[in-house]
Amino acid sequence: MIFRLPKEIAFPNPALAEEDGLLAIGGDLSKERLLLAYQNGIFPWFDEESPILWYSPHQRFVLFPHQIRISKSMQQVLNANRFKITFNIAFNDVIKACAETKREDQNGTWITKDMQLAYQNLHLSGYAHSVEVWDQEELVGGLYGVQINKVFCGESMFSRQSNASKCALIWLCQQVDFELIDCQIHSDHLEKLGAKMIERAEFNTHLQAQKT
Repeated sequence: MIFRLPKEIAFPNPALAEEDGLLAIGGDLSKERLLLAYQNGIFPWFDEESPILWYSPHQRFVLFPHQIRISKSMQQVLNANRFKITFNIAFNDVIKACAETKREDQNGTWITKDMQLAYQNLHLSGYAHSVEVWDQEELVGGLYGVQINKVFCGESMFSRQSNASKCALIWLCQQVDFELIDCQIHSDHLEKLGAKMIERAEFNTHLQAQKT
């Protein structure tokens, strides 16, 4: 059953989501609603031609930072120190680049102007973070997401040069103290890096773990 959200900031039980994870429709992208969503394992995913859609998959595709797989060729890239990597230096540029990146089997972008403004607001409030990858002074890759306690809820990444987004993800796993990185839905690319499916109950346990 798909629920229509009321004006007040609330969500139905995520366990009631459809088989594809679709839980609710409507609402807004206010900081308060977004934070409540992420705290309950829910995230917005829609395009410019649809209303706001909220998803909560019954299984979650996640990456445990200590289990990330780094291939020999990727380790060589890291050892070469070709890229400079920063944290929270150019959030707006990263989310804009993610929105402009063309994806296979996807027309347009789900990172609409309203979505960009909403996550920029979360960033200014200290909840959304970015990793930036630089070649000299040029931004060539990165990722962004939302932090809930010890979980980093990854939203999107981009590469303008080969391996740039991989470098961002590996840096995040190795340099920032997160217990879990939420990749939301399956991708072959992330599976090769060690991401795997876990059940909703396990994911929720990690979401509730308090940051020390």
